[in-house]
Amino acid sequence: MGKFITTTFSPPLYVRSKLLCFSLLYLFTTIFLFLYVSLSRNQCVFRYSPFDPIQTKLFSYPSSYGEHKYALPTHRSSCSSPLLFSDYWTVLNDIQSILSNSSSQENLRYINGKSESFGGNFSTQKRFSYFNHSNIDVEVPCGFFRDFPISKSDRVEMEKCGLVVASAIFNDHDKIRQPVGLGVKTLEIVCFYMFIDDKTINSLFYHNVIPKNNPKDYRVGAWRIIKISKSENLYLNPAMNGVIPKYLIHRLFPNSEFSIWIDAKIQLMIDPLLLIHSMLVVPEADIAISKHPFFVNTIEEAMATARWKKWGDVNGLRLQMETYCEHGLKPWSSHKLPYPTDVPDSALILRRHGLRSNLFSCFMFNELEAFNPRDQLAFAFVRDHINPMVKMNMFEVEVFEQVVVEYRHNLKKIETTSYEKQEEEQKQETLRTIQKRRRWLDHESWSLKSSSCKSYLMDMWS
Repeated sequence: MGKFITTTFSPPLYVRSKLLCFSLLYLFTTIFLFLYVSLSRNQCVFRYSPFDPIQTKLFSYPSSYGEHKYALPTHRSSCSSPLLFSDYWTVLNDIQSILSNSSSQENLRYINGKSESFGGNFSTQKRFSYFNHSNIDVEVPCGFFRDFPISKSDRVEMEKCGLVVASAIFNDHDKIRQPVGLGVKTLEIVCFYMFIDDKTINSLFYHNVIPKNNPKDYRVGAWRIIKISKSENLYLNPAMNGVIPKYLIHRLFPNSEFSIWIDAKIQLMIDPLLLIHSMLVVPEADIAISKHPFFVNTIEEAMATARWKKWGDVNGLRLQMETYCEHGLKPWSSHKLPYPTDVPDSALILRRHGLRSNLFSCFMFNELEAFNPRDQLAFAFVRDHINPMVKMNMFEVEVFEQVVVEYRHNLKKIETTSYEKQEEEQKQETLRTIQKRRRWLDHESWSLKSSSCKSYLMDMWS
């Protein structure tokens, strides 16, 4: 019986070469698209070389805490001013050299004493009289007219810090989120401090983020937790209490050469050493802060604050703007200063502590106590009227969106006690009492003839 002879068909050589070429073309196209998508998302942040990030997670949260819920989407993939970073080790050596050579001698003197409020509640004329600081022997008002309620052990540790990243959560308004992309030596140099109140720490206990049997040294990943005890020395408004570490950070950390403030609604995605070197050291700036994503004019921001009910006392907002216009607030287009906008996004503030930076922070705090904690409204007036002038680096919004991730505030909070509910209802009733019914939502509500902001308004609406 005959055998079947099976033969294997082999495609010609030129066919196989075409398949190979097609495969290589597909491979290279895929790699190119991958690199294009990856790099296009980070055109604003360019690293000179890999910066040896920490590989392990800093902290593992309980699933119920939900620290990464409700991230806000960003739609910008590129920017006109990319942020250039030097090599991590070069930056590390530069920052260490600056810290080791810095002088701990205080170059600004502060008014001491007691007052009815934490900030002293100075009159308009008194506050503005300190803006021209030509005599370094003159003491300036800068808060702490009442004791700041933190423990002695926390205060001792804070005085040791030479470079600090700080944030605050009051009234359980946000989540604690860990910084990402830290270099292997960063935590040896940078201190991370989170200021919280009783309501926030109760939430952390509730979600088992902090064990209840550890009553003193609270730590969550990179963050050392500073509990602000309930005290009559502070403000009724939690937002105003958050302004204390935000703008008086140089007083809470008196030996710190650099600081980074981040609102608790954002998560830091870049090593703080790289940010400080790129945004402060290289451009020789005192303060680095992002431009506002929408507004340029201060009064435009004030009207949006009223329209979107970000602050209830509408007449108070108008009084603030009239006060600034009367004392020389300039329309944005009239500036002879090299600033791109009058309105910042103050969720991220980098400072090199010194005379100019500290003066700006003190005077900003005084304005926030005088009017309201909406710091975008006082920013341009203080910036343009203090002497010596602060060197401000206002960077692009696209850069801000690349170095941090922004989240919504807590949408669901833990149940409060009856006492806390009563206190909250009392506070809301107070706000409703001071809130005026008069609308201030468009330019027609202004009387240009009587307004001290006439030139500003005419510039806004031509």
